Formats: sequence, structure tokens, C-alpha cells
Amino acid sequence: MSLRLLPPVKTVPLLWERPEPAHLHGSVPLRRAAIAQAAVSLADKKGLGAVSLRTVAAALKVDSKRLRGFVYSKKELHELMADAVYREMVAAGPYQGDWRQILRDVAHRFRRAAHKHLWFTDLVGPRMSMVPHALVYVEASLAALGEEPGFKGSGNAMRALQNVSAYAAGAIQGESAEVRYERRFGKDWTELRDTVGPYYQRMLESGRFPRTVREVESPTETSLDAVFEQGLELMLDGIAARLPR
Repeated sequence: MSLRLLPPVKTVPLLWERPEPAHLHGSVPLRRAAIAQAAVSLADKKGLGAVSLRTVAAALKVDSKRLRGFVYSKKELHELMADAVYREMVAAGPYQGDWRQILRDVAHRFRRAAHKHLWFTDLVGPRMSMVPHALVYVEASLAALGEEPGFKGSGNAMRALQNVSAYAAGAIQGESAEVRYERRFGKDWTELRDTVGPYYQRMLESGRFPRTVREVESPTETSLDAVFEQGLELMLDGIAARLPR
């Protein structure tokens, strides 16, 4: 029995490894940076779902066929957008302070970027974490942490960065839902709660949810900022407990 050789799989060079097309004489100048800026602006105004090769081409006033010479797919367009946001985080400058302050800064940079670009957390994932400025962002974070006691040459820096980033991304997902609701309907969750107040109160008074009642009535700070800070400090305490002494 003979084995038939399969044809080699054709691979398309990655976006970041392809040179940008040359400028066409007489056409509107176009670069990937401008494409990213247009896509980000569109997503900020109308949401990630409004972004496509066609809508970005329309915003740039170019033919969508020409745009495909720069980006082949919506996935690549999303990569450009993620790279642009990571570029903003890198532009905030070097990290200062001890390891706790460095990781606080990491979390807050991510949070500020996600609040500015509410769609950003929808793009967070393995592929987006390997865009050029994401790698620059990670390298800068590791460089700062690597000089701190307990982190140098141990692998703890990468684990701490991954854990804090995962916490920030998860927390911000919930925050983004609240901010999106407020921007869409002109209300915040407090007003939403008030509109369903009678139903909510009846459910709490039914006796079926005693633990929920205790938590609701506890005098804890529940602003988005306070909840984020509390969770972050708990994460940092956990990291501190695992560092070598």
C-alpha cells in the first residue's frame, strides 16, 4: 500500500511580518497606523460590532479593496486595534516604586485603557497578547519587576504579571457592562436598581436570600473604584504570601 503525500499547507505571512504596500500615485496616502486609528475611533463611538473592512474603508474614504492590501481580514483589523491600545499603555512611561506599586500600575493602566475603549476587553486573548506593543508592554513590566526582591530569575515575575492581568481583565469585564449601560441609556446601576426596587425588595424580604440580605445591608464601599482596589490588594497579598523570604 502506498502512502499519498499531502500537499504542503500554504501559510499566509503574519500581518506584522508583511511590508506595507507602496503608496499608489494619485491615491489617498494610507498606512496601517491610520487604519488602526480609524478602526479604534469607530469602535469607541459605535462598538466593536460596527468595525469591519468596509466600514473602516468608508471612514478613511478609500476603496475596501485597497484596504485589503494592508489587512486581509477582520481578525487582522482587530490585531491592529489591540496593538494601538497596548501602544497607549506603553506610552504611559516606565514603572516606578516597589513590586506592589508596579503591579498596581499594571492593573490601573489596563483599567484606564479598557474604560477609554470599552471594546478592548472583548479582544483580550492569546493572539492579541502577541501583537508587537503587547510584547513591549510585557517586557517593560517584567524588566521593572525583575529587579525586585523575590522576583529576579525565579519565574515569579511572569506569574505575578499574568495573575494581576487576569484579575484586571475579569474585573473590568463587569465594569464595562455597567459603563456601557450607562452610556447607552443615560443611567447607572443605581437608577436601574431603583426602577426595579419594589420587586427587588419583595424578593429580599421573602426570607429566601438571608446571606444576600446581610451583604446588601453591610456598610461596605461598593463604588467601582473601591471594589477594584479591594480585589487588587487581595491579589497582591496573595502574591506576597508566595514570595521567598
